[in-house]
Amino acid sequence: MTDEEKRIRDKFKQKTWNEIKTNDSWAIFKVMSEFVEGYERLSRIGPCVTIFGSARTKPEHPNYIMAEEIAFQLTQNGFGVITGGGPGIMEAGNKGAHRGKGVSVGLNIELPFEQHFNPYIDRDKNLEFDYFFVRKVMFIKYSQGFVVMPGGFGTLDELFEAITLIQTKKIGRFPIVLVNSQYWGGLLDWIKNTLIVEKSISEEDLNLFRVVDTADEAVEHFVKFYEKYNLSPNF
Repeated sequence: MTDEEKRIRDKFKQKTWNEIKTNDSWAIFKVMSEFVEGYERLSRIGPCVTIFGSARTKPEHPNYIMAEEIAFQLTQNGFGVITGGGPGIMEAGNKGAHRGKGVSVGLNIELPFEQHFNPYIDRDKNLEFDYFFVRKVMFIKYSQGFVVMPGGFGTLDELFEAITLIQTKKIGRFPIVLVNSQYWGGLLDWIKNTLIVEKSISEEDLNLFRVVDTADEAVEHFVKFYEKYNLSPNF
């Protein structure tokens, strides 16, 4: 490579780096706008429970039917329902809330596959996000609890973030319910036989969530929890 070619290469690299830095700076305003809109619109929804689970679950699947029933029962006990706004378990959650004539919120995310908002979200409560981390803040801030249905990496991400924030006392404790003991059994065995044995977590940390197999058990856990605690924002 000649000296002139090196000079052109270095100039191009510097220009590209400057463009990246400029784009990063402007991205802050996009992030801020998502936080502002989320805070303004969700601050008026009242006490809600978020339902997580796979976007790939079909309407005829028992997990879909279970999620819909849990959502319906939550509305009958004074809770609204928040989901990720898409298909599968998310759709089931919004469908159950809609059937129960309760608040039905969808926090949608732009993805190259799977994600499109479902028809059971209240029209004024359908929000769109570009950033996963902003969306996760909204789930935490405006939920009085999590129902975690069988799901994939995204479901696990949201589950463990909530457990971590409660464990480290960054947010107040709220109920977390894992539904379907057979599905979660292998993960729970690993937590007990590896994380606890290796002293990576304390045995008491297992009390940060509950595992259930029926809609009645799931909803009962929320009702009993809030017989003792006032409903309030988490931070």
